[in-house]
Amino acid sequence: MAATSLPKSTASSKHLDLLGQLRRDYPDISFVDSGQFSWHAGRRDISYVGRNIDDIRSSWAILHELGHALLSHTDFSSDFELLQIEVAAWEKAHELASRYGISLDQDYIEDCLDSYRDWLHIRATCPTCFVRCLQIDKQTYACHNCGTSWHVSRSRLCRPYRKRRGSSPLLAQPK
Repeated sequence: MAATSLPKSTASSKHLDLLGQLRRDYPDISFVDSGQFSWHAGRRDISYVGRNIDDIRSSWAILHELGHALLSHTDFSSDFELLQIEVAAWEKAHELASRYGISLDQDYIEDCLDSYRDWLHIRATCPTCFVRCLQIDKQTYACHNCGTSWHVSRSRLCRPYRKRRGSSPLLAQPK
């Protein structure tokens, strides 16, 4: 994390240099200043938050999204697979960081992965008996303990309300 102790102008130019180098090294991928960090496989672009480009975490996030791109991540079929994809992208980011002389903070990576683990834990918890259960399709979980099944949103960014299949209005999703 030596970059965080550099004067802001030097740190900023270092991160801009990384972005410029990535653009040269990966001309088939577009790097787009946006409001979030993400990989869009269909457009083959990596979005980044330009206003934070002088923050070392921005470099880590760009390398992570580049990891998704280089691993050809396009979609996932289950919540657990999404977690596996995120782990793989961070592993690839480690390789890339080494190539570009950047040190990744493993605690930061674990915090990022914990957000997925927590999300998965909430979604997989039965709303009736609170046992952790298995996903049976992209939007449905089923409890092996009590037989309850419930639907979840496809979005990772959506608060994980669980609606039991065939439930009464009192058990429906909060508004």
